[in-house]
Amino acid sequence: MEAILFMTFAAVAIGGAIGMVISRQAVTSAVNLIVVMFALAALFAMQDAHLIAALQVLVYAGAIMVLFLFVIMLLNVREKEGRATTRNSTWQIVAILGLTPVITPVMAFFSVADVAHAPEAPADFGTTAGVGKILYTSYLLPFEVASVLLLAALVGAVILTKTKLR
Repeated sequence: MEAILFMTFAAVAIGGAIGMVISRQAVTSAVNLIVVMFALAALFAMQDAHLIAALQVLVYAGAIMVLFLFVIMLLNVREKEGRATTRNSTWQIVAILGLTPVITPVMAFFSVADVAHAPEAPADFGTTAGVGKILYTSYLLPFEVASVLLLAALVGAVILTKTKLR
């Protein structure tokens, strides 16, 4: 049953990714990206990484994609005028289908080689307590540096916006 669910969510993620790449409209690409994010969250949940799955939905499929959609709609991005052609989409699909049999065995070789030597995951892997413990002990300095950089970016965006309004 788990293998069927994995294959289903993987197929949904791959289908959404292909749809995102070959779509000619920006809003359709963004919606396909949301589908990919939900499928990835389901795959994380299947691996018992429930915190990562929830963050995937809340942060990426929620906040980031809403921001993308607002920007797309505010910029009023439209399809180019002129004759529509399917040649680019056709070549993209042909390239994907042509490269898949070449890339898949290489990826399978490296993933099998790495799994044999991979250490066992800790019992609290993916839980809120496990992520919080690692984040606030081993990675405290990088976490604080990232938060200061985000704060500086926020202040810079506010200053740039205020300057343009004057």
